[in-house]
Amino acid sequence: MGKYINSNLIKDEHVELEATYHWIIFFNLRALLTLFIAPIIDKYTDEFAITNKRVIIKTGLISRKSFEMNHTKIESVNVDQGILGRILGYGTIRIVGSGGTKEVFPRIKSPLEFRKKFQEMSN
Repeated sequence: MGKYINSNLIKDEHVELEATYHWIIFFNLRALLTLFIAPIIDKYTDEFAITNKRVIIKTGLISRKSFEMNHTKIESVNVDQGILGRILGYGTIRIVGSGGTKEVFPRIKSPLEFRKKFQEMSN
């Protein structure tokens, strides 16, 4: 379990599902130009989790961006997958919160599993 997520769990909260980036993050121009250092940093520092109470996502190493939202405040979790994403098992997760806030997280491994677990937890 991720260090950030572990340190930010509240009373009686536990992780139900952790997600990570798909290996496809190593096959793009950004990876090539940084000699594959940038995707390695992303893979080992970014954290995605669904707990029994909320969704917690932390990205970034030096500058940190965190997204934490209670299940009751999330209107939908959408998954976008192209043909290659469907074949290889990765996609983009779009979380829409109440009030229209949108957060987008690309190239996530098994995005349909993430959405299914969220739906199970919010019922």
